[in-house]
Amino acid sequence: MTDEFPGLAEGNAYYQVLGGGHFRSTIHAQGAWNAHEQHMAPASGLLAEALERHQPRADMRMARLSYEILGLIPGGEFHIETSTLRPGKTIELLQAELVAAGRTAIRATAWRMITSDTAEVAAVEDSAIPGPDDCKPYDGSAVWPGGYIRSLEMRVAEGHRPGAGKVWLRTDHPLTDREDSSDLARLMGLVDTANGIAARVPPGKDSFAFPNLDLQIHMYRRPEGEWLGLDNAVSFGRDGIGLTSTVLHDRMGPFGRAEQILTLRRT
Repeated sequence: MTDEFPGLAEGNAYYQVLGGGHFRSTIHAQGAWNAHEQHMAPASGLLAEALERHQPRADMRMARLSYEILGLIPGGEFHIETSTLRPGKTIELLQAELVAAGRTAIRATAWRMITSDTAEVAAVEDSAIPGPDDCKPYDGSAVWPGGYIRSLEMRVAEGHRPGAGKVWLRTDHPLTDREDSSDLARLMGLVDTANGIAARVPPGKDSFAFPNLDLQIHMYRRPEGEWLGLDNAVSFGRDGIGLTSTVLHDRMGPFGRAEQILTLRRT
């Protein structure tokens, strides 16, 4: 695989803001399966940011993000269209579409819900994982190619193996060259990495490809900070379909879950 990436923008960010909902991807957004496509992770972060910026309300937050990957995500220029599918006083359903090369490549929806003080009954059943300071450096680019994977700092907890692992991620690269993204948007821009951190089989020739068709994220707490923790398990079925399931963490502990359905293809 080469580093050829069409419409390459300069700078340290994953995306260059062109104005009017238009963007251009950089080498840092390059995907792992094909050199000419974007990785789903930073693209999903940018869509989360677009949804956050759409008619924001201080009394609400996004609690579920659902992404449908409708095909290859081309590198280069694209635009994002946002809308409200279901307005409401306490619950709203928002939509954002990433449109590139004349078609919708990703469709994202988000349930935005009103917040209230429920500290009296707050409780979490998901188990915490060792923090990034207690984990060892991990070189994801030794397993996966592409500019996005090279952009990450990764730490791995003890017991990491094919099919299951606990990994922390962060990046020094801002989501856009505006450098004003929220913690939520930046962390959502890392979640899709979950499908590659504990692959059941090594990607590449004479093996299997296992791209995800979607990304479903549920959050019972708004995440904070720069580190995203992934407590990850990968299952492969017998009929060409798999599932990556992940408990999501920040430094404060678990905050939600992610699921990705996989299509298994012999290479």
